Amino acid sequence: MISFEILKSDGTPIGTILASGFTGGISPPGSPSNVTGNNFVVTGGTGAFLGVRGQAGTADNPPGVAPFRGASITEDPASRRRNGGGSQQWVIHLIPMESPEIVMSSGGPAISHSSDFSLVTTSKPAAAGEILSLFARGLGPVNPGVNPGAPFPSSPLATVNSPVEVTVNGKAAEVQSAVGYPGAVDGYQLNFRVPPDTAKGSASIQVSAAWISGAPVTIPVQ
Repeated sequence: MISFEILKSDGTPIGTILASGFTGGISPPGSPSNVTGNNFVVTGGTGAFLGVRGQAGTADNPPGVAPFRGASITEDPASRRRNGGGSQQWVIHLIPMESPEIVMSSGGPAISHSSDFSLVTTSKPAAAGEILSLFARGLGPVNPGVNPGAPFPSSPLATVNSPVEVTVNGKAAEVQSAVGYPGAVDGYQLNFRVPPDTAKGSASIQVSAAWISGAPVTIPVQ
């Protein structure tokens, strides 16, 4: 059994991924092509990775990165400090219990102009550089925490705990805020700025949380 603890750069926990399997041997059939060894099944997770399944294995380190050095439990710890050892790169193929999902309304994707919260439509398209509000599900835990099934509070706003990204036509957009929508259960509001160089026409919008991507939707940009 192995546990991967996923943290933000400041040390804030995002969640854990648990895997069980065999060290050594060949990689799992059907795994990503850069997996070169070990054969682990992902048995679950916590936090942003609640309910995940999948598979995992090790990959060769990039050029210039020292390879992993195995050591016996009987080895003198002083030898470990003296001999050192490189890092080990793991590749984890996850199938999440749920993925981020942009809410769909009767008029299209629930993406609105932040200035008046009117829906982005062909008759009222978005503009390059404009701040839009996007409404989504499945962005995971918030901070401060909310009990499962409980609505999000209005004060203080509950900020999404996981790293959240928005892309517009595949290009990263500036995410200004991502919070649980007050009174909603698994409903979130995310404010982002359309990249200033976004071309006019139909734009593809995609959201990810904890590096798990949802399905893209399209909006008009004028």
